[in-house]
Formats: sequence, C-alpha cells, structure tokens
Amino acid sequence: MKGLKYYIKDSVKNHYAIGAYNFVNMEMLKGICEGAKIAKSPTIVAVSEGAFKYMDENFLLGLYKGALKSYSGIPLFLHLDHGKSFEMCKKAVDLKFNSVMIDGSSLSFEENVLLTKKVVEYAHAHGVLVEAELGVLKGVEDNVSALTNVYTDPLKAKEFVERTNCDTLAVAIGTSHGAYKFSGEAKLRFDILSEIEKNLPSFPLVLHGASSVPQKYVEKINKFGGNVKGAKGVDERLLAKACREHNVYKINSDTDLRMAYISTLREHLKENPDNIDLRKFNSLAIEEIKQLVAEKNRCFNNIDRI
Repeated sequence: MKGLKYYIKDSVKNHYAIGAYNFVNMEMLKGICEGAKIAKSPTIVAVSEGAFKYMDENFLLGLYKGALKSYSGIPLFLHLDHGKSFEMCKKAVDLKFNSVMIDGSSLSFEENVLLTKKVVEYAHAHGVLVEAELGVLKGVEDNVSALTNVYTDPLKAKEFVERTNCDTLAVAIGTSHGAYKFSGEAKLRFDILSEIEKNLPSFPLVLHGASSVPQKYVEKINKFGGNVKGAKGVDERLLAKACREHNVYKINSDTDLRMAYISTLREHLKENPDNIDLRKFNSLAIEEIKQLVAEKNRCFNNIDRI
C-alpha cells in the first residue's frame, strides 16, 4: 500500500486534502475508518498529547493496529498532533507513528527553528515525517491555547522550511482552535496563503483549527441540555477553496467529531432515560461520525483517491 509521503505529494499535485481526524476512543476511531471506507480516502488519524495521556500508548497503539487489520484496504496513517517538546515527538517516533507535529509556534522564531530542526533530524533518521508550525492560532484545544492570531509571515515561512527541512508546514491564515472560531463572518487570509505558496511552490501546507462546527450539532447539543450557544466554525466553502485552489494537503478536524459524538449521546440519553447499554448510543455515535467524515472528505475533494 502507498505510504504517507506518496499521498502528500499526490494531494498537492491533484488538489485535494487529507482529513486529519483526532480520536480519543474506539468509537471515534471506528467512525473515522467507516467514513474513510465509504469515501475510499487516505486518512490521517491523529492523537494529541492530551489524548495520548488519556488512552496511554498501549491502548492507543492497540486501537490503531486493530484498525489497520479491520480496514486493511484503507491507507490509515497515525499522527501526533501538537507535540510540544522533543521528548514527546521522540516518543511518538519510537512508537513508529507515521508522522509527528512539533509545535514550536509559541516560541521565538529562532527557538522554533532549533527545536523543529532537532525533531526533524531524529524523525528522519527513523523514517518518520515531520510537520512544523509557524504562526499562532487563536483559541483553546487540549494543551494548545492562544488569545490572538499571529498570521504566518510568508518570507519567514521560506526561511523556516529551508533551515529546518520539515516535510510539511502548518500555517496561520485565520482559522482557530475550539468551537468558537468566529463571532461574525468567517474569513480566511487567502492572500497570505498565496504569498506563502509563491515563496514555497508546491510545498505541502496544513490548516489547523479548521472544524466547520455544523449548526445541526450546536442546535442538538443545546436542545438536549448542553450549552454551546454561539459556537461557529469555518465555512466549508473556504476549506474547499483552500485545498482545491491552493497547496493545503491536510486539514485537521477535532471539534466537529466531538460535537457529532456528544450531540448524539445527549439526544439518545434524554429520549431514552432508562437505557444503561453503552452500545446503543455508541453505535449511533459511530454512525454519525462515519457520515460526517465521508461528507468532509467530499468537501476536501478526497474521494476515490486510494
């Protein structure tokens, strides 16, 4: 089966994005795999440092290896999302992840370069790809938090890639972490993205904080006892433009899957207060995530790419 390096190059060439979907349990991972199976899409399954600690490495790897066997026809790549230290990235490399992200975005430019370069040298020596980040995304998600956006400097992006030899680069063009991304109209700085691409032609770029926060989930969560009023994400038309007209090879989705899962559970438990069988509502959650992932892959132009 073709590897991640092949799909990175192919996605940039043919203008589609690979969805990177975060999971924290078996149900989320199974839903992601089912969605990828429907769409026939190469897929990245990602774990944050928080998810890593929650599951621990043995459960995490057991779930992933089980998914590889159960969905042997689907290219599934395991990715560390927002590794904040060399030690965390080294651990993921040693566990044979396909790729790791070193997030030095909160550091100075020079500190980010040095940390990223150190991770790249170790990871490449073990055949693992490295995603880096330049610029800062507003919002909160797991161990990542920032009050304001700092857009990626296109000239600095070129220097950063050349000095670190990273394989892919996460850029800040207006997306943000969490469920509350925009208070008004959603806008992305495609002008900045275009300038980055002029300086780094054909280089694979990544969008974090790109969940669309479907309003059907917001409404359902609020209807059945939750409180996520005002939650708003990235318009999917903007995400489609980012991968179809630019070199965005990977788009991250975490919040959307959480909301699909929680809204399904809230509805079922509210309407079935006598139910104590976890399989009933978890099966519904798997189905909802499956449909969501398939829909997202269509948005990302990632259909029949295997």
